[in-house]
Amino acid sequence: MNKTLSQFEKMIDSIVDLKEISEERLCEPIKEGKWSIIQIVGHLYYWDKFNLEKMIPYMADGVDLPKFPDHDQHNEEAMSFIKEYSAESLIESFIITRKELNERISRVGKDVRFTIGGGKRKFSGESFIKIFIKHDSHHLKQINEKLQK
Repeated sequence: MNKTLSQFEKMIDSIVDLKEISEERLCEPIKEGKWSIIQIVGHLYYWDKFNLEKMIPYMADGVDLPKFPDHDQHNEEAMSFIKEYSAESLIESFIITRKELNERISRVGKDVRFTIGGGKRKFSGESFIKIFIKHDSHHLKQINEKLQK
C-alpha cells in the first residue's frame, strides 16, 4: 500500500511544477475542442474532492459504496465549480486535497473490502486508489504532450 500511496501522491510534484508555467499557457486548450491544462487540474481536483467527501469516509468492511457519478455530468460540474479559480489557487487546492485524500486513504484498514454501486468486485483502499493512479497517468501524459509543444 505504501508504494501505491507514494505513487498517488507523486502527482503533486507534477502539478507543483505547473506553477512555473504562465497562466496564459495553462489556459490554452491542449488540442482544439479539448480542456486546457488548468481545466485538467480542476478535473483531477474535483474527483479527489468527490472521493474525499463521498467515498473514503464510508469505506468499511462489507459496505457497498455509492456508484461513481455519470462521468460527463461530473466533468461538467467540475468545469462549472472551478470557473472562479485562478490557476494558482486551483493548483493549491489540488495539492491540499490530494495530500488529505492520500492521508485519509492510508487509514483504511488493509483487510477492509467493499463494493461500489452494487457491483460484485471487491475493492481495497489500495485497489480503489489504483483506479485514480491510472486516471492521473492518462491526464499527465496529455499535460506533458502539451508542454513539449
